[in-house]
Amino acid sequence: MTDEHYMQQAIKEAKRAMEEDEVPIGAVIVMNERIIAKGYNQVEKLTDSTAHAEIIALTAAFSFLGSKYLPDATLYVTVQPCLMCSGALYWSKIGRIVYGAEDEKNGYKRVAQNISPFHPKTSITAGILKEECARLIKDFFKEKR
Repeated sequence: MTDEHYMQQAIKEAKRAMEEDEVPIGAVIVMNERIIAKGYNQVEKLTDSTAHAEIIALTAAFSFLGSKYLPDATLYVTVQPCLMCSGALYWSKIGRIVYGAEDEKNGYKRVAQNISPFHPKTSITAGILKEECARLIKDFFKEKR
């Protein structure tokens, strides 16, 4: 399976968020070419500002594995993680993070700039299906305005 395949799965989760009038961000966590957890933004639904796609997917993965660490897992998320999610990903020791669109306003790079907020062993891949991921966000906010 390819990064594009798994990012398409994260995009499906983002579309679920959009259907529920949530900011359309989706995430999946993969181990051994198998999706072990999924998540999408549920901030409004749960009235919880921490209910980001990445946090929901991490919680599901920890529960599924019975472990608090994910060194052999990859997170696919449609938008660059925010600083809060980056902190959670740091503590998870996730092996790899793959994201689609940049988030200049709320992404970790806005604060961390040239310093990675992730675990030193975590590798990052950016820009997978970035146009499609960015279009979901743009269309959502265009409709809101």
